[in-house]
Amino acid sequence: MTRNDGVVLYWRPLCAYCMKLRFGLLFTRLRYSRRFTRVNIWKDPDAAAFVRSVADGNETVPTATVAGRPMVNPSLCQLLEAAREYGE
Repeated sequence: MTRNDGVVLYWRPLCAYCMKLRFGLLFTRLRYSRRFTRVNIWKDPDAAAFVRSVADGNETVPTATVAGRPMVNPSLCQLLEAAREYGE
């Protein structure tokens, strides 16, 4: 269930790392008008399966894709750098 365009953040409720990254993305989106899609892996079994497929069988979140390229547990800086690199 990967989306090949834009930045997609796979997350789950109660994950402190997810909340930190989502807050950073919200601030960035407001400041730079970038668009990010969020997918709750607890509500989307296909998304959970995708995360497991790129995280050695674990549901490691946050996981993101930038232009279809997966990033497991990226920092905000890494995610934004990848988005700039791929023109997202």
